[in-house]
Amino acid sequence: MDVPFWLWLAVLGGIVAMLAIDLVAHRRAHVIGVREAAGWSAVWVAIGVAFGGWIWAAYGAELGQQYFAGYLIEKSLAVDNVFVWAIIFSYFAVPREYQHRVLFLGVLGALVFRGLFIAGGSVLIASFGWVLYLFAAFLLFTGYRMIRQRDEHLDPERSKALRLFRRWVPMTDAYHGQRLLIRRGGALLATPLLAVLVLVEVTDIIFAVDSIPAIFAVTDEPFLVFTANAFAILGLRAMYFLLADLIHRFVHLKTGLALVLIWVGIKMLLKVDVYYVPTTVSLAVIATIIGGSVWLSLRATRGQDRRALPAPATAPFRTATDDELATVEPLWRRTDARPGPAAGEASDTEARR
Repeated sequence: MDVPFWLWLAVLGGIVAMLAIDLVAHRRAHVIGVREAAGWSAVWVAIGVAFGGWIWAAYGAELGQQYFAGYLIEKSLAVDNVFVWAIIFSYFAVPREYQHRVLFLGVLGALVFRGLFIAGGSVLIASFGWVLYLFAAFLLFTGYRMIRQRDEHLDPERSKALRLFRRWVPMTDAYHGQRLLIRRGGALLATPLLAVLVLVEVTDIIFAVDSIPAIFAVTDEPFLVFTANAFAILGLRAMYFLLADLIHRFVHLKTGLALVLIWVGIKMLLKVDVYYVPTTVSLAVIATIIGGSVWLSLRATRGQDRRALPAPATAPFRTATDDELATVEPLWRRTDARPGPAAGEASDTEARR
């Protein structure tokens, strides 16, 4: 696939522009409702599908199908991210109006880290073809482990990343609006929102370790791998607000995701030396597994309404009071242009003392 440099720049510029539009549209902290989330979800899906249609028209059906297979894999695996985010936000009692800011920064970081992973994976595959065997074995093991642990969930309190953050970073015990850092008494302190952001980023990196090898099973074109990842990730924030209160209904989805990883692992093993499974077949299998697991989940939980995850009896963090907010100093101190007192002279403050 011959991708000119200007096309890479155009795609990256388009992604930055879309992020800027999203940031402006949500610059004011507010609770995002289901209708707003559904609207934004439709916009992001339409953009991803439209780009895939352009790939199909410009580069042919095979590469277009590879893009859509990768996009479907990433979009499906991203649902697991949504469920983990819901657990994190519920455990830390993050106010709903501040959650979008965390997810925006989390998605921004995810794009950077996944871009680095994709570049590294492409170099490894191009230099050492045998690494595909390792990717395939890892996908098979991960799928098997997901089936074995399908009823287990993340426990934020046991997170090593969170423990390290609390040990090394001075932090307040209260949320201060959407601020990640504050200054009080001359000291720079992290807010709990920064701790939540770190945990969101760490979990996304863990998920990327699964999803990046999975997409290399359906396409080895770096441009398709990156764009499928990027357009799937861009809609994650809206997907979270759309599905967060429905996670109790997707009881079979994790099994479906595990089967997808096992399938792409088998496909990658066959692809190396045995047989190249046509992309059309691979796309049909992935769509059938995901669609079937969603249908079985909704059928098994028929009649259940939206339900937010219960907050812990004693939340680890609280919301700052008005008095506490009033004591917050400017984050970046302005330097005084006036010269200080000469040597041996006391300042006005010292003189008054």
